[in-house]
Amino acid sequence: MVTDKMNTGKKMIKKLSESIKETTIIEKELFTKYNVKRGLRNEDHTGVLVGLTNIGDVVGYERMTDGTLKAIPGRLIYRGIDVKSMVEMIEQEERFGFEEVAFLLLSGNLPDKTELEAFSKLLNGLCALSQDEKMNILFLRGTDIMNILARQVLVMHTFDDHADDNSCENLVRQSLSLIARFPTIVAYAYHVMMHNLQYKSLHIRHPQRGLSLAENFLYLLKGKNYTELDARILDLALILHAEHGGGNNSTFTTRVTASTGTDTYSSISAAIGSLKGPLHGGANLKVIDMFNHLKDNISNWNSDAEISDYLMRILEKKAYNRKGLIYGIGHAVYTVSDPRAELLKNMARKLAEEKRREEEFSFLEKLEEKSIETFMNFKGNKVKKTVCANVDFYSGFVYEMIGLPQEIYTPLFAMSRITGWCAHRIEELNFESRRIIRPAYKNVAPEKKYIQLSQR
Repeated sequence: MVTDKMNTGKKMIKKLSESIKETTIIEKELFTKYNVKRGLRNEDHTGVLVGLTNIGDVVGYERMTDGTLKAIPGRLIYRGIDVKSMVEMIEQEERFGFEEVAFLLLSGNLPDKTELEAFSKLLNGLCALSQDEKMNILFLRGTDIMNILARQVLVMHTFDDHADDNSCENLVRQSLSLIARFPTIVAYAYHVMMHNLQYKSLHIRHPQRGLSLAENFLYLLKGKNYTELDARILDLALILHAEHGGGNNSTFTTRVTASTGTDTYSSISAAIGSLKGPLHGGANLKVIDMFNHLKDNISNWNSDAEISDYLMRILEKKAYNRKGLIYGIGHAVYTVSDPRAELLKNMARKLAEEKRREEEFSFLEKLEEKSIETFMNFKGNKVKKTVCANVDFYSGFVYEMIGLPQEIYTPLFAMSRITGWCAHRIEELNFESRRIIRPAYKNVAPEKKYIQLSQR
């Protein structure tokens, strides 16, 4: 009897899936006919303008008087401030900067020294989870930390007496709590997951006073087994991933859900689900996997010819995973350069020296150069814009050198981007004449007559 039910279920699933293959087809010509912007992209691949923001900007081109686009060096801007100049000054002062960036993105202003010290101390004091929150993580089963993180965020609604209060003061309180607790949740989730899957000893460390968020995360994950440079480059990664304009998928998800008036925890869990996708936050995993494959399959790391030949085989779907993609190359907005990749690359060089992995770093540099060259040769006249290495090209290698497990690469992205998500949520909820975000879809299905069940 049980077997019969299972077989019936399988047949029904197969029947429905076969039907879906036909009913979900929409001809590409219809998008042109009805002037529909697929993926909210214009014909020149720029994003469709759907909103206004004061928070961040991503610049990769400028529009000329004749309407054409001119590729320019990439710029990432937080609240009107060029991130590259900010990072360079923070490095000169040899200090951690993520807390300052969080203050800037949330408030719209740079803190003075006293404000920054108080803000950093406040975040540090919020890192620890309550006993109930810790116990909840212990019982969250799963093999994906992003999924565990999303569930834990939803559970935070239960422990918040003012969970549905969308006043400015409460939104800031919730934002600070999320920014401070994300590193702790991710570290604890990783240890619990490894304990459940591989029966490893369970280490639950407590956040330490006086440490930056980057340092505390490394401590929670690895104890004292990290260097000063490890912590500084992780801090840099957090700065560079904190915000990327309102149009990136997970931030747009935050704004769409926020526009409904839903609570902070529901909105942020939706953003986590968006970031989890391999076309968004999971890209650095693809790069490091490809890099390790190339290390194994290219015999002479200094041979331009061998490297270019193998990369061409990848593009022709003859090598690696046969998807025809060089991961970490190209970006929706950046053209000439991705400022995040440049900044991370400079720090990666220092880290490679410390870890004695200069040869691998040199190989990655050469891969960057030859990937762009090979891609442009492969596409020929088909591609109308310049491509560059994006931040994912170096981030995976950096995380690997720090000694971070691959399971936390994407959650690390969430630990940083939660800052931008919260800033955009606050902005969306404080527009004087805000509306629920509700775009239109054109129905192209032909009309049908309903036929009585007895006649089918």
